[in-house]
Amino acid sequence: MKKMNIKEIILNKEAGKRAFLLGNEAIVRGALEGNISFFAAYPGTPSSEILDTFSAIAKDAGVYVEVSSNEKIAYEAALGASWSGLRSMTSMKHVGLNVAADAFMSTAMNGVKGGFVIVVADDPSMWSSQNEQDTRLFAKLANLPVVEPSSPDEARLFAKELFELSEKFDTAVVLRSTTRLSHMRGEVVFGPLPERTQAGKRASGDFSKNPEKFVNLPLNARILRLESLKRIEKIREEFNHKFNYIEGDKSSKVGVIASGLAYAYVKEALSWLDINDVKILKLGTPFPVPFGLLNEFFNGLERAIIVEELEPVVEEQVKTWAFDKNIKAEIRGKDLVPRYYELSTDRVVTSLAKFFGIKSPVDIERAEFIEKNIEAKIPRRPLVFCPACPHRNVFYVIKKVTGYNGIYPSDIGCYTLGYYPPMKLVDTSTHMGSSIGLAHGISKALEGSASKKPIIATIGDSTFFHAGLPALANAIYNRSNFILFVLDNRTTAMTGHQPHPGTGYSISNNGKEIKIEDIAKAMGADYVEVVDPYDMKATEQALRKALSVNGVSFIVARRECALLYASRVRRSGQKFKRYVIDEEKCTGCKTCILTFGCPAISWNSDKKKAFIQEDLCYGCGSCVSVCPFNAIHEGE
Repeated sequence: MKKMNIKEIILNKEAGKRAFLLGNEAIVRGALEGNISFFAAYPGTPSSEILDTFSAIAKDAGVYVEVSSNEKIAYEAALGASWSGLRSMTSMKHVGLNVAADAFMSTAMNGVKGGFVIVVADDPSMWSSQNEQDTRLFAKLANLPVVEPSSPDEARLFAKELFELSEKFDTAVVLRSTTRLSHMRGEVVFGPLPERTQAGKRASGDFSKNPEKFVNLPLNARILRLESLKRIEKIREEFNHKFNYIEGDKSSKVGVIASGLAYAYVKEALSWLDINDVKILKLGTPFPVPFGLLNEFFNGLERAIIVEELEPVVEEQVKTWAFDKNIKAEIRGKDLVPRYYELSTDRVVTSLAKFFGIKSPVDIERAEFIEKNIEAKIPRRPLVFCPACPHRNVFYVIKKVTGYNGIYPSDIGCYTLGYYPPMKLVDTSTHMGSSIGLAHGISKALEGSASKKPIIATIGDSTFFHAGLPALANAIYNRSNFILFVLDNRTTAMTGHQPHPGTGYSISNNGKEIKIEDIAKAMGADYVEVVDPYDMKATEQALRKALSVNGVSFIVARRECALLYASRVRRSGQKFKRYVIDEEKCTGCKTCILTFGCPAISWNSDKKKAFIQEDLCYGCGSCVSVCPFNAIHEGE
């Protein structure tokens, strides 16, 4: 039986077809069913598969798909398409919304023309993120409605219906996902695809001038602000019979309100606890909470608990409403349900057991104790750069030249792994583009001080285009003094190898490559050099020259991501170059292991010698120049 690829699955024309999809893939299918025409995004885990899936089906589905330079630009592009009458969508992770916040907050009250859906994937427990924040708070602040599905099939349905809701109420709409929902698989039942989508025909927009709606001068903004407040109350009424419902024992005096994926945990937890006589309000719209359904839900209730992940967004709305309505029922929430990290069935079982005053079948503290002890017995697998990763070579050269006698701001990307041994050359890493801004601030702070430590910052190629350009301009303009390595591996590697302006590749048209070094030269950097990090001698020479320059030195370390290279070699049927360690020359100094840290080099404890694992080695040959005894050479 032929295995179908994701394009064939997502573009299946058969309504009622069932497929086993990721939550992110289901969002794409729902958007197609909703007649989307325009999609723009910057990749960020856990949202990246939305962009990847759109990229796979773009040409066949008649959807313009763009990998934008950052989330703000993606948001603006999709909004521009909406204002031109096309149904549009953008996606990002939660910290990406921070980047888009200026546009998000400023245009929230302008409204739309074609339906506009903003997908934001939060990351409770910070599995792949630098912080833990709740997009529902952002949406509430912007006064935009937010919905959150509880399953992949709901993700499809919500994505489809939100375009219609957006146009009906003239508003952008936020679809909130989480890591667990984005990356879980579940059965999805397909709805019909529009004829245009089936034909793969691109739609064309038409922009009609409407400055009173689209120009946020104070005289317009004041009117738009009032209209947005009225709009959200109309949407609240709509949500009384859309995306939300009451189930369970409707005569019960005890109730549970569950929002998004927490609903699935609640259902399973109640089953574990063998509790059936409870009324449940299943919320798909954490903002605005439908007050009409609350009236119905609290009728006859004596007690209720609100189960939601992270912040008490629903809880605060419900308690405010209950106070205004003089509701006497006891309402519990974050006093029993944790406010930090993602929820699980175990955590919800524990919370509900406390609420119902019964013994929990799950001893969370005991389970966590056992888990920690099990982890302690498992051999440590430290995070490391991939075999043949060019970033490793750059960090090795920096360490060789400066030791640890420097200040090393870094950024968000694969190269943040330079934080771990054996490199340990990441002193700061907080958000996209921060390496350059922090390096500049530290440089200015140390002016006139006795410190002679060099400041050597690192940033990736995609991150440079995302948020590094303004920071570099500012540093050069203000005559800063530091070295910046742009680690150009020709892709956005950390999120799944998406393109960026430096690659010259674009999803829906022929992109134009922008040379990173040309940007630095045009901005007036004091020293600009391009090196191949596999040539560690040339990389070292460039760094030593940069150290003698007073000003902003800019070194592009350009070498394709090792995973892309390895994949291409395997597809071609070729073999990697083979490198071996001469046991007679190897002294067992472990420089190749403890200083360079390539995972393809291992230690033979019996022979007290290092050796190269052929199945892990991609044949870059970098280790040859690392060995102080010339014990590594190309094999047969």
